[in-house]
Order: sequence, then structure tokens, then C-alpha cells
Amino acid sequence: MSTVEHLDRGPLGREELAAVVARDIPRGAFVNLGIGQPTTVAEHLPADSGVILHTENGMLGMGPAATGDDVDPDLTNAGKIPVTELPGASYFHHADSFAMMRGGHLDVCVLGAYQVSQRGDLANWHTGAPDAIPAVGGAMDLAIGAKNVFVMMTLFAKDGTPKLVPACTYPLTGLACVSRLYTDRAIFHLGPEGVTVAETYGIGFDELAERLEIPVRRS
Repeated sequence: MSTVEHLDRGPLGREELAAVVARDIPRGAFVNLGIGQPTTVAEHLPADSGVILHTENGMLGMGPAATGDDVDPDLTNAGKIPVTELPGASYFHHADSFAMMRGGHLDVCVLGAYQVSQRGDLANWHTGAPDAIPAVGGAMDLAIGAKNVFVMMTLFAKDGTPKLVPACTYPLTGLACVSRLYTDRAIFHLGPEGVTVAETYGIGFDELAERLEIPVRRS
């Protein structure tokens, strides 16, 4: 398999990126979707995927976001967004939910990030700025407890610098925990062998490699 270059589309929008992540979640997986952009992945999971969504505030079997008459103020995800429940959904204590996260019972978690390093280190809870409000939530528990950690973010910051970096400069959430990085410009697989580029969007591999500050290779 070689790197797929989608030169006719991209950079990807938020919903397009969420659809790509949903495509890669294995059938029947137990999955936690982090607060923010990752929650949009729920809207793109096929009804027959068998994927079971977990929320750290104590729900298993979460459905897509609730709208209209389906909104129940007592039924929300960890980001306080009203959600639906699927047949067979269950509820449990917050502590039990975190035990699931820490105990290796989740196949995949999808998180946002400020930075990801080339070895898979994750920084997603604090920028280190004096006026920033840190919000770690359950990210550290998910980062070390899930079998696979997928990250969604834009590849470049507003000043054009890459957020896939040689080493994180922001406070760390977890070490060598990220297995895949999904960005608006490319999908990366991270591991002991280094960083490989699985797909690109609106940019070729060679141009992408020139804009990054780390070595990457074709898949």
C-alpha cells in the first residue's frame, strides 16, 4: 500500500474530516469521542457499524446528537451536548466509567490536540499561556487506557507552523500514545518505526514533507 494523494480535494472541512475518522473505526469497536471536534464523528458512523460509543460521564450506547423534540436535558455527553440513546444503552457511575477507560476496555478514543510529536506524544489540555484555562478532563485516562488513540486537528497553526512537531512544547497529556493523526491536510500513522503518511488532501507528499519539521515517509 502506498500513500494516496487526493489532489482534487482538501484541505478537509470539519465534517469531512469526521467522516474520514468514522470510516476508519473498526466495526463493533467500543469508542470514546473526546469533547469538541471528535464528537462530530458520531454523526458519520453507519447505522450498521456496530460501534458502541462510551461517554466518560457515564453512558454506553450513545447515539448521534439530539435535536428538536429528541433533546433531553438529562441526557448529554461529556461536553454537555444533548445526545440520543441507542437500543440497549446503559448508564453507570462516573467512577465506573473511568474504570472502563483506565482498564483497557476501549478499543479507540478520538481526541483533539494542540500538538502531537513525531513519537506520538500528546499535548491537548493546556497551551501553557498564563491566561489559558486548562481543561484536562479525562484525556489523560483515555490516552493511556484506550487500545488505540486517534487525534483530530488542523495540521498547521494560524501562523503556518506545523502542529505535528519533533517534540511537544506544551504540557503533555500522554507519552507515545497516539497511533493515528487525522488532519485537514493528511492522515499520519505513528509508531516506533517513525511517521508514515497514509493519505494527503489538497497537497502532494513532497510538498507536505517540505512543510514539516520532522522526517516522514510514504506508506
